[in-house]
Amino acid sequence: MPTIEFEGKQIEVDEEGYLQNLEDWTPGLAKIMAEQDGQDLTDEHWEIINFLRDYYQKYQIAPMIKILVKEIKKNMGPEKGNTKYLYQLFPDGPAKQACRYAGLPKPTGCV
Repeated sequence: MPTIEFEGKQIEVDEEGYLQNLEDWTPGLAKIMAEQDGQDLTDEHWEIINFLRDYYQKYQIAPMIKILVKEIKKNMGPEKGNTKYLYQLFPDGPAKQACRYAGLPKPTGCV
């Protein structure tokens, strides 16, 4: 099984980089994952990551892109709740990439 080395520990991930154990997640691990993708996490990224973590805690599911856009629009307004904005932050797919950084499972419906 693939791993990510973080703070002297081997963190298990699946073949796509999603955490096997959600309790392994920390903000520092999210930064490492983003760096491996060549990204720096800004406050705007963290806003979406934290939103996803709260959403998952409430509903026990990682939302697919359609639901993510709708929920962000409802909570943060149309300037952030749209695919253009989210793809600027997470070019590899907002739901997919943001959920990985948030330590959540791959969203249903993502290929």
